[in-house]
Amino acid sequence: MTSNEILEKASNYLESLTGSTIPVLEVFKPEDLEYATHLSKVISKLSPLVGNMIEYNVCQILNKLDWENEGLWVRQDPGFPDTIFKGTVEPIPGIEIKTWFPLATEITARFKDSVKFFNEEQTNVALVAWLPEFIIYGKPRLIGIWVGTAKSLAEARDNHYHNPPDYLVFEPEDTSGRTQNLQQTNTNGYKFQGSTEEFKVAEEEVKGWGKDSKQFSHDAEYQAKLKQLMGKYNYRLDTNFAKIDRIQHGDLEEFKNKILELEIHGYSIKEWSKIIADEEKDITEYLNKLL
Repeated sequence: MTSNEILEKASNYLESLTGSTIPVLEVFKPEDLEYATHLSKVISKLSPLVGNMIEYNVCQILNKLDWENEGLWVRQDPGFPDTIFKGTVEPIPGIEIKTWFPLATEITARFKDSVKFFNEEQTNVALVAWLPEFIIYGKPRLIGIWVGTAKSLAEARDNHYHNPPDYLVFEPEDTSGRTQNLQQTNTNGYKFQGSTEEFKVAEEEVKGWGKDSKQFSHDAEYQAKLKQLMGKYNYRLDTNFAKIDRIQHGDLEEFKNKILELEIHGYSIKEWSKIIADEEKDITEYLNKLL
């Protein structure tokens, strides 16, 4: 099997798991409405724990498939991507697992890895949306799984954010000579913080770069120009940079909207999110339908 064949087989199988439950933990059915109301307010706190368990569980799931003695899926923790196919195949196929608890509406996971590491299309990203079977209790159910290439996600991110001189996306420095744990692969975003007059001057400078001046590039010459801007004007590091929810990847946006409109137990997920988030509303009539 080739690297692409392995990656395609694994990705297709992950997508087919939509609707299944993952036996990693279970929240027991509340005995009364008072406890149900309490659960509705705290159930989102399970998200990081369940997300981590789902990421770990993916390796076990994929290794149940027949890989023709080419190798096995193993988890990298820490490391990117989360899951790689360790064997004789080159380039090494990998899948980065991101999880989404959609009652929180925003996808809080970030994707910061540089596009230049995905030239061989050897890495995919899987976004796994999950909820408890009965909204506030039960086993985690996979309600939707999106899989796309890491390269397309990185390109969408860079094209969405990069807008010099207002916003700069910086590539990581070349750290290939360092040990694995010290290598840098993440991009970073910086927002202009100078005065209006300074911005006008910076704009003219960027125009002088030519017609493709605003087109993002990880080319060393282009990155050097961005560093010159950084040296002349005041910029701040954007701590919200690269949130998957905000990078405007068309296919992923379609998936996100589909999940939010998905009807479960009488209401769409978007409606359940509003019901549970409303601190002033008596939600017992809604929760009673789940008990």
